[in-house]
Amino acid sequence: MEPVLFYGVPHGCSFGSIVALEWLGQPYRLCRIDMLASRDERYKRINPKRQTPTLLLEDGETLSESLAILHHIAARDLGQRLGFLQATRAFDRLNSALSFLHTELHGAFAPAWTAFKLPEHATKEKDMLRKLARERAAETYAHLEHMLSNPAWLAGDHRTVADAYLIGVARWGEDLNLFDLKREYPLLHKHLQKLQADKAVAFAHAIEDGQPATSSDAFLGHVTLDELQPRLAA
Repeated sequence: MEPVLFYGVPHGCSFGSIVALEWLGQPYRLCRIDMLASRDERYKRINPKRQTPTLLLEDGETLSESLAILHHIAARDLGQRLGFLQATRAFDRLNSALSFLHTELHGAFAPAWTAFKLPEHATKEKDMLRKLARERAAETYAHLEHMLSNPAWLAGDHRTVADAYLIGVARWGEDLNLFDLKREYPLLHKHLQKLQADKAVAFAHAIEDGQPATSSDAFLGHVTLDELQPRLAA
């Protein structure tokens, strides 16, 4: 059986795991989870926190947290150069970049996502949370500008799972109308534009938007929670 990635909409950080799976090129399926509406107890069995992404492995075990999932995807075929052998300096650089994205950058936007979920009349609370998110995210964007000042890619001289995760999270600044990245962080904007031109990124956007998506042969289609029940029970 092929692995199944549970990805979240709208605009979840699981976007990066979809991109990484496309880059890997091994068979996989997807299961769509609406993070604003879903309270399905079946998914709670898969991820007790009801968060995405979660990766259902071939043996029925599950893996949660983007950092762990992306390292797992990279390690499935190091020949694809999406990751590196542990205990090497290259792996340490990648792990450092992923850890920064997973904690600092992702966490910076938490107040803005909270504001996004508040009712329209909570104007004062929304403004306060958005201001806090902008302040926190500005620090992480500034550090990303520094990180991208020399290498061609985030963790070295070729793309890795760190770049896949970056495109899924760094976009939130503009998605939430907090930043003009082209004007405020030109190096980051240029790097994101390079990634936007990638076929795997275009595929992930189409998947999120529910549009026809052109994939590599690796993507075997969507599967529902109902269809997964026999596999989960096993």
